[in-house]
Amino acid sequence: MSSVEPAIVAENLAKSYRRTRAVVDVSLRVDAGEAVGILGANGAGKTTTVEMIAGLRVPDHGRVRVLGLDPRHDRARLRQVLGVQLQQAYLHHALRVTELIDLYRSFYPNPRSTEELLSMVDLAEQRRTIFEKLSGGQKQRLSIALALAGRPRVVILDELTTGLDPRARRRMWGTIEQLKSDGVAVLLVSHAMEEVDRLCDRVVVIDAGRVVAHDTPAGLVAQAAVGNLEEAFVALTGKELEDAAHE
Repeated sequence: MSSVEPAIVAENLAKSYRRTRAVVDVSLRVDAGEAVGILGANGAGKTTTVEMIAGLRVPDHGRVRVLGLDPRHDRARLRQVLGVQLQQAYLHHALRVTELIDLYRSFYPNPRSTEELLSMVDLAEQRRTIFEKLSGGQKQRLSIALALAGRPRVVILDELTTGLDPRARRRMWGTIEQLKSDGVAVLLVSHAMEEVDRLCDRVVVIDAGRVVAHDTPAGLVAQAAVGNLEEAFVALTGKELEDAAHE
């Protein structure tokens, strides 16, 4: 590990909802210019974990720092350096694509241009379409554009390419690779093994709210003594791949 302070550090995170222990003990770190993937089956605690890191949920136990900032106490400063795209987009249904992008751009001192964001997510032809008329994949791409509007130094992406066609998926992979080369830290929740294998430098496997494995994609395959990442996931968790599609 590098001696430089990580972009994200989470230590011993725990979260319960009444009698349900969603996250029991999760620790991870992401360095600048690195992508770390989170893999886990349905209900493993993936989304709850990233929501705690983003400051959207308060941990019952544990510590989070994003670029040295506490998501609970440094919320205003954190919003300037952190971009978040979650599985579900809750946006004003009557606003056009460019209106939503310009609204989010107004939150930052040096945002990306509207045209750059439209190009990054291939939505130039939908610029005047209102949100409720977008397809599911187009809504997903718009959410990614909004997460990138403020030139964040850290990005959290939850199921990045769910619902995207192969062309859009490849384009988004290229965008993430460019972010990494620019020094942006990426935390990626995904059930798409090809995506994780291509984009992620390291992978954290979560099962029943705990980290059960942590290595490079190739390291996980070697650790499980199997042929590919999908088989490694099954060997490490006892879950089939389709169980990991949604949380």
